[in-house]
Amino acid sequence: MSNLQNALHELREKRRRAQIEIERLDQIISGIESLNGTGVHESSRSTRIISAASRRKMALAQKARWASIRKQSQPILVGKTTVSAPAKRTMSASARRKIAAAQKARWAKVKAQEKKAA
Repeated sequence: MSNLQNALHELREKRRRAQIEIERLDQIISGIESLNGTGVHESSRSTRIISAASRRKMALAQKARWASIRKQSQPILVGKTTVSAPAKRTMSASARRKIAAAQKARWAKVKAQEKKAA
């Protein structure tokens, strides 16, 4: 049993020395990078770990903030009435038919002129 404990103690000591060496190398690398102007080494930055529940709460809170901003936005003056947002304009079927007929007439006129010229 003592052989296992001795081996474990030696392995832990080697790991501790290796960690110290890695930290020393990281310091040297960051010093060279700062002289070179490349900035901070990626591994030295701390990363924030956020749970899925917290991300959901943050998303809901942001949606609520945007909803309140939309409610507080100033209405747009259209003519004599105030509208909170411009209404989506739809065209009646008869209006579309009139536009299509007018366009067909324009193309017919262009084609007739091309026929005369040729």
